[in-house]
Amino acid sequence: MRAGKLALSRERLRASYKNACRMEIEALKPGNVHLFADGHGMSAAQFMTSAEVSSGPLTDPRLPVGQRMLEAVRATRLAVATNTNLGIILLAGPLICAAEMGGDRLRDNLDSLLRALSVQDTKAVFEAIVTAAPGGLGEAANDVRQEPKVHLLDAMREAADRDMIARQYSNCFGDVFGVGLAALDGALAREEDGMWPTVFVYMAFLAGFPDSHVIRKHGVHVANQARQEAVAVQAALHAEGDEPSRIRLLMEFDRRLKADNINPGTSADLTVATLLVHTLALTLHNRGVGA
Repeated sequence: MRAGKLALSRERLRASYKNACRMEIEALKPGNVHLFADGHGMSAAQFMTSAEVSSGPLTDPRLPVGQRMLEAVRATRLAVATNTNLGIILLAGPLICAAEMGGDRLRDNLDSLLRALSVQDTKAVFEAIVTAAPGGLGEAANDVRQEPKVHLLDAMREAADRDMIARQYSNCFGDVFGVGLAALDGALAREEDGMWPTVFVYMAFLAGFPDSHVIRKHGVHVANQARQEAVAVQAALHAEGDEPSRIRLLMEFDRRLKADNINPGTSADLTVATLLVHTLALTLHNRGVGA
């Protein structure tokens, strides 16, 4: 993929991606892995290693987007021997390539890129999914373990009603650019600092949607229960300005979720994508290109 006018350099793209991953793992995200507490047999260190090793393939200008995502999954599996970042990779890959195009607006670039995905991209993404987590995204309608019969966007559209990452492909990352960025902009407007803007993005997704990963592991009922509890916690966070009290509130929720092996991983993946969009759009804007 050729970089266009005012495109971001590979070094800048790689730094933006790793920074988004770092901010996400440093934030106290109830039920998920973070610096305050590991969970689900995974550590924060594994996620940081995953970000480092996947950043190279995801920003490799010699590779098409699908192959970038496959190589990023392979690098992660080799480094940490577990699926820490499939969702992150599936979201970050197109965003990075869209920013690499330069020229116009980030989301316009993204729309063009998604529509131009090839059969080879589809094959590579299916292989990436199998490599990271067999039986995951897209298996019901278009089994990812078989030769793809449809365009990747069509496969994602068929999975969109049960998987929030697939839904981003079907709506040009509408929830990232909508729900995610609105929560981030709101937090920044309130002068939240440190980890708190990231926390509010995560809570917006967790309170806004039944988490896809939780649905796959535990069913819709459990996912809806977690979402309803997140709504109450989100409201309490807005009402409480004292940081130690906020942390106690989140840690209590974190312990409850992890005691039941509930990991809202999709909400965390969407949080990384939101942070990445914010960073890329801001950088492009500062170089004279709107988001």
